[in-house]
Amino acid sequence: MELRHLRYFVAVADAGSLTVAAEQKLHTSQPSLSRQIRDLEGEVGARLLTRRARGIELTPAQVEAATEAARRVAHPPKPCFVMGFLTGHELTWMPEALRILRDELPNIDVMISSQYSPLLADGLSKGKIDAALLRREKGMPGLAFRLLAKEPLMVILPSDHHLAALKTISPGDLVGETFVIVSHTAPVLRAVIDDYLKRSGINITPAHEADHVTMGISLIISTRGVGLLPAYAQNFLPSSVTSRPLKGYTPTVDLVLGYRKSNQSPILKLLLSRLDELVARVSKKTQ
Repeated sequence: MELRHLRYFVAVADAGSLTVAAEQKLHTSQPSLSRQIRDLEGEVGARLLTRRARGIELTPAQVEAATEAARRVAHPPKPCFVMGFLTGHELTWMPEALRILRDELPNIDVMISSQYSPLLADGLSKGKIDAALLRREKGMPGLAFRLLAKEPLMVILPSDHHLAALKTISPGDLVGETFVIVSHTAPVLRAVIDDYLKRSGINITPAHEADHVTMGISLIISTRGVGLLPAYAQNFLPSSVTSRPLKGYTPTVDLVLGYRKSNQSPILKLLLSRLDELVARVSKKTQ
C-alpha cells in the first residue's frame, strides 16, 4: 500500500464519483483511478466502495477501516523505547537520561517503568524493557550490565535518636537497636547488608522487613528504629529522619544499566555510547 492509493481513495470519497475525482481532483483518467482503487481494495482485503447508478457510497464499516488504514500510513507509529528505573532512582537519573536522548525524542516514544530490581531484570530478559537502572541480578545470562555507580550504605535513623549525636556509626552501635532491614524483594541489596553484618561479627535479628525504601523509612519513623539503606535514600528523608555514614569499612551496592545482549535497538546503542556522559551529569547534579 502506498500513500497515493489512500490519496486517490480520499478524493473519490470526497467527490462521491470516480469520474469527478479523476477529472477534477486528480487529473487522471477514470480507468486508471478505478485500477488504483481496486489495488487498494486488494491490499485491504475488502471492498471499500459500493458503485451505484448515482455514484459511489461507503458503508460505515468501510469508512472506519479505510480511515484507520489511512491513519496508519499517513502517521506511522513511532518506535517505542522502554526504560526501567529501580524505584527512587528516576528522580535523579531519568531527567539526565532523557536529555541524552533529547535529539531522538521527536522520533520515538519513551515509556518509563519504575519497579523492583528483580522485576526490571525479568522485563529486560523478556524483551519488554530495553534498558533499566537496576541491581546486578544473578541468574540472567542473557543480560549485560554496565556499572553506573557504587552506592554506599548509610545508617538511617530518627533525627532525635541517641545515635544521631555521632558523626559516624560503627556496626557495634547497632546492637540492641530496633533494626529495620530490606526484604528479599531486593535480593542484591539484602545480600550486601547481610554480608556486612556477618563480616562485622555482630548478631542482629531484624525486627521488621521493608519491601522498598519509602516503606523502610516509614518503619524507622514509626518504630524509632535504625536501618541500612543505600545513599540515594537520603532523597526521601523527611526532617524527622536523618542519616549517618558507617565508621570504617563501608559496603556499597552497584547500580548498573542492564540490557538484553541481543537487543539491536539503535536508541540503546546511542544510550550505551554516552553512559560516561550520563554518569557525569548525575554526579555533577548530586554533588
